[in-house]
Amino acid sequence: MPSCTSSVTVQAPPERVFAVCTDLARAPDRIEAITRIDVLTEGPVGVGTRFRETRLMFGREASEEMEIVEFDPPRSFVMSAESHGMRYRTAHRFVPSGEDTRVEIEFSGRAVSLGAKLLLPLGALMMSACRKALNKDLADMKRAIEAGE
Repeated sequence: MPSCTSSVTVQAPPERVFAVCTDLARAPDRIEAITRIDVLTEGPVGVGTRFRETRLMFGREASEEMEIVEFDPPRSFVMSAESHGMRYRTAHRFVPSGEDTRVEIEFSGRAVSLGAKLLLPLGALMMSACRKALNKDLADMKRAIEAGE
């Protein structure tokens, strides 16, 4: 299963960082690559929340429907998506570090179709781009949180 991880330390307590990272409506204002979020379910964000994220990837807009499958404020949440024969999982962890918070993200994918399984050898190339995107998203989120947005 191809995966990539990224982390950053944010100068804010876990409760604040978790709240900002799960504020789906404001994600496009905070993360440059995200152009739009459409929340598909009603109520507060938690297990079962589904949303469509549109972002710039490789110079083009791409949309994926995601679902929050685990939600443990302010420690962690996990999102899941299925697309192009792959099942994706993105785990977010918020680890206290003194008065700061270490945000750790792990993105992984598992092939569920024959076509996707045949393309798995290219997964290493994609993980390099994935890590770069995660690093940029985390840098954007850190900037927004520390600026009080």
